[in-house]
Amino acid sequence: MFIYRILSTILFLISLPFYAVIRACRGKFLPGWKAKFGHFNTPEIGNKVIMFHGVSVGEVIALENLIKKVKEVFPEYKIVVTTGTKTGQEIAHKKFENIADFITYFPFDITFSVNSFLKKINPSIVLIAETELWPTFAYYCNKKNIPLLVINGRISDSTYKSYRLLKGFFKQLFKNYTKILTQSEEDKEKFIMIGAPVERTLVMKNLKFDVKRIDANIEIGKGSSRIIIAGSTHKGEDEIILNSFTNLKKEFPDIKLLLAPRHLTRVNSVKELVEKTNFPYGQRSKNDDFSKNDIIILDTLGELSKMYQICDFAFIGGSFNKTGGHNPLEAIVYDKPVISGPSIHNFRDIYWILTRNNAGKIVKNQNELTEYMHKLLSDKEFYIKSCNDCKNVFSSQQGAMEFVIKELQSILK
Repeated sequence: MFIYRILSTILFLISLPFYAVIRACRGKFLPGWKAKFGHFNTPEIGNKVIMFHGVSVGEVIALENLIKKVKEVFPEYKIVVTTGTKTGQEIAHKKFENIADFITYFPFDITFSVNSFLKKINPSIVLIAETELWPTFAYYCNKKNIPLLVINGRISDSTYKSYRLLKGFFKQLFKNYTKILTQSEEDKEKFIMIGAPVERTLVMKNLKFDVKRIDANIEIGKGSSRIIIAGSTHKGEDEIILNSFTNLKKEFPDIKLLLAPRHLTRVNSVKELVEKTNFPYGQRSKNDDFSKNDIIILDTLGELSKMYQICDFAFIGGSFNKTGGHNPLEAIVYDKPVISGPSIHNFRDIYWILTRNNAGKIVKNQNELTEYMHKLLSDKEFYIKSCNDCKNVFSSQQGAMEFVIKELQSILK
């Protein structure tokens, strides 16, 4: 580890100017570079601090309910949240502005950055989401007697193959960790095989599945119709879902579409696309419903999550562009199958679980989307099994948040 710290610092300092020049030429400067060097002003946070780290969007979202619960269970502690990316920072500020006491960037994994960071934050415990393994940071946490936990830990198959070649290195690294808490038995075995201590590596399940149903009476004129929801769609996706719906409507005249653009600034352009289909349509903001319309545009704030309870299945947007998808569990929690395009990197681990358990489907293009929707509509046994698979996979993954809370209580007592 000593050699790693020396070499990593030297290589970092040599490569940084070149990296900075390349970023500058592209017009993209390194976000939060001062904070990553450990240069930032901190508010008065005292000496009782619980720190959470999620590198980017998916990890930050996964931490949301846990951080809220920790704030409730440990009110005497301050909350610090760090991320590694600009988009992670944006999501963290959006979700934790009134919860966290301080939000900043995670330090570069070099000695002076880490030491400066730990001196200013002085965490009582650090919880790092998923697979962020930083040797220098881990070393100094151990040296300063700061408990360090990996939570929601997972290792992809490709990463596992690479890590196994460095088992000796990781075995030394994991000596600095208090606990490794993984999403599954398979992840647990992977961590152990690359050097994590058996007695400190436990299965906690997946934090992202700790979401609640929003049960509500929704009057939208569903009747005996089957409803498809296209949730959180982005530019270019409305055309895809409308084309699929138009084709399916010829064979399944009972189907209806609830189209929910991610950003309400796009409502007018979505209306223009819907009008071209010649289907009667309405808008939720005008209290229109499906009794007289085939398509309803969901143009109100904060209603999409509860709307999933009335659908038969859902397409999750942000997945046919580079957005990286949106949270499919908002539909799965109601036992409703989900379909997404190929861009799902924000929720890759969730889709890995869903697709392996037949609760979700990733399609490559519009043709595959239409084909899978057709199967859900035409094969009743397949549809019922898909709904049951959603129910089973969801129930099997819950309980992670309470597991972490108990670990915190045992460490911070």
